[in-house]
Amino acid sequence: MAPNATIFKAALHIADVERHYYEDHTVTLARHPSETDERMMVRLLAFALHAHEALAFGRGLSTEEEPALWQKDLTGAIDLWIEVGQPDDKRMMKASSRSARVSVYSFGLSTSAWWKVIATKITRARNLSVWQVPADQSQALGGLVQRFMQ
Repeated sequence: MAPNATIFKAALHIADVERHYYEDHTVTLARHPSETDERMMVRLLAFALHAHEALAFGRGLSTEEEPALWQKDLTGAIDLWIEVGQPDDKRMMKASSRSARVSVYSFGLSTSAWWKVIATKITRARNLSVWQVPADQSQALGGLVQRFMQ
């Protein structure tokens, strides 16, 4: 029998002056057994940075057809596709063709090496933003994990 996901709760109080977005969110995070605390917290960071009433977590690492997070409009079209980690160029280009905007949050010690390989392969994607979270900061985020966070 496969191990179950571990559930974490986070209360976020978002005050984004630039977007004029001021809301509270209670987020439930299901951490897949193979997911690290660091990756889960980068997902939470991405949620906080893009907070919106329609932003939702994907079904997780075991579902390749969905991103870590996404935001759909009322018709079901994908407005925002968010990847966490170091996706390959094919996945990013596919996301770019399916969504109005794509954001990738890369983290960890191998981020620079990944970027050197991937940067020239994704130049056609005009709706793609790649953010690199420094390894020391993503590791520090991983150290903040608790079952209930605020």
